[in-house]
Amino acid sequence: MDGNKLSKRLEKVATYVNKGARMADIGSDHAYLPVYLAKQQQIDFAIAGEVVKGPFLNAKQEVEKEGLAHVIDVRLADGLKAVNLEDNINVVTICGMGGPLIRDILNSGKEKLENKPRLILQPNVGEKDVRVWLQENHYKIIDEDILEEDKHIYEIMVAEYTSEQTNLSEAELLFGKYLLENKNDVFRKKWHKELEKINKVRVQLKQAKQVPEQKIAELDNLQSLIEGALND
Repeated sequence: MDGNKLSKRLEKVATYVNKGARMADIGSDHAYLPVYLAKQQQIDFAIAGEVVKGPFLNAKQEVEKEGLAHVIDVRLADGLKAVNLEDNINVVTICGMGGPLIRDILNSGKEKLENKPRLILQPNVGEKDVRVWLQENHYKIIDEDILEEDKHIYEIMVAEYTSEQTNLSEAELLFGKYLLENKNDVFRKKWHKELEKINKVRVQLKQAKQVPEQKIAELDNLQSLIEGALND
């Protein structure tokens, strides 16, 4: 991949990184995002964090090839352990992994968020887990987007620390407050697919010797939430 080019989803993430930011990109995958931002002179400093040796070496090689080792520090560490408070990081990006894993990374590295950085998160499943964590930890979602690339649907959440308690509704936690306000074609496609999955699962459950009534009731509730969002 050309260091000047980004995937569509990472290009969108890049638009949310403040000019002059000091960022930490966790799970950096060749450091494509920080490299792109450094070449655009959008950031002052970046940490590219990788937990696995192979991707860490790939990221290091990419940064050196682009002559950006003075701006981007590639670190081998688990999650936010890559960050030190004295790095003065004010933007954290975590992209391209499941919501439960993003939540766990944020949770286990909570002390590294003392400087209250902006969080730009891009889960590919389990988005509700991330929204619940943000709400419980005084982070307010200020923007969201949803897009499709290579037959995968991705959601992006941008959150800022707030001293106030935010209270999202059940629907806002599931679908995203801003995505609900602007239901684009990708949003509709995602949730129509979910309805199809629910119907398949319900058929299977009803064929079981002991019908799990509680599970079916949960599916019914989810279905009515989705239908409400799509028909609203």
